[in-house]
Amino acid sequence: MRRIKTWLPGFFLVLPSILLVLVFVYGLIGQNILTSLARNETTSGRVVNEGGISNYVELLASDRYQHALWNLLVMTVAFVVGTMIFGLLWAVLLEKGVKGEGFFRSVYLFPMAVSFIASGVVWRWLMSPAQGDYEAVGLNRLFLDAGLPQLQSEWWSSSSMFNMVAMAMPAIWQLAGYVMALFLAGFRGISDDQREAARMDGASELKIYRHVLFPQLSPIALSALIIMGHMSMKMFDLIYAIAGQNSYVSEVPATLMWLQLFNLRDPASAAANATILLFIVALLVIPYLVYTNRTEKSGR
Repeated sequence: MRRIKTWLPGFFLVLPSILLVLVFVYGLIGQNILTSLARNETTSGRVVNEGGISNYVELLASDRYQHALWNLLVMTVAFVVGTMIFGLLWAVLLEKGVKGEGFFRSVYLFPMAVSFIASGVVWRWLMSPAQGDYEAVGLNRLFLDAGLPQLQSEWWSSSSMFNMVAMAMPAIWQLAGYVMALFLAGFRGISDDQREAARMDGASELKIYRHVLFPQLSPIALSALIIMGHMSMKMFDLIYAIAGQNSYVSEVPATLMWLQLFNLRDPASAAANATILLFIVALLVIPYLVYTNRTEKSGR
């Protein structure tokens, strides 16, 4: 009875939050899954979706969805690799305590304060596919004025793999500072005694980073990988702002979902698309949560 009296006030304190999560998170996920399995017909009686698992089979078998998944894969790889490289590089440069560190930290972190829609509008102009003396703007104009016309590109409007790599550039610009902050906090959490001990043993600065510092940053690197990976998979507003809603060459599952729901009037396919995205994100996040939980328990 004493135990019940101990945890009961706390339980009632968090009960509203529990109910909100159950209704607006898990309840809506359940409703989305039911919608994805529904039979869909037009007003004229034409069957759009047969219902059940066939909705998922048809979606996964469609060339357009496979194209969107491929674009997502290319963009995710480019985005994650870019943010990790630049974030780690900036953290290494700042962890020495350079002059004006606060200024540079602010410069690197500032893009995070800009919404994806606002930055997408700017980057749409910067990566304009227009080329030539009279039409080129943004980066293409910069290359032209610098005497490097061969570097002009169609950017996000091309049909090559570079299209999605170019689409990842604004996202890297916005979120590499966040990864930098994670790594910088990790560097600052390592005591100077370990570095001094390595130097006394004759280790160079390169070996200190390789054998002393970087191994201790592996949990932070894993966290950054998971965070950046799942953010890339859900990315919609940046791609929508740059390429628009009807860009096939830049289409990913999130933008395709918008078309399925509002343009094609196909809620079952849109819900199936959302469920597949949720499943892909869960494949990344759940093993990470299990690993983190085991690590915390073993550290106690």
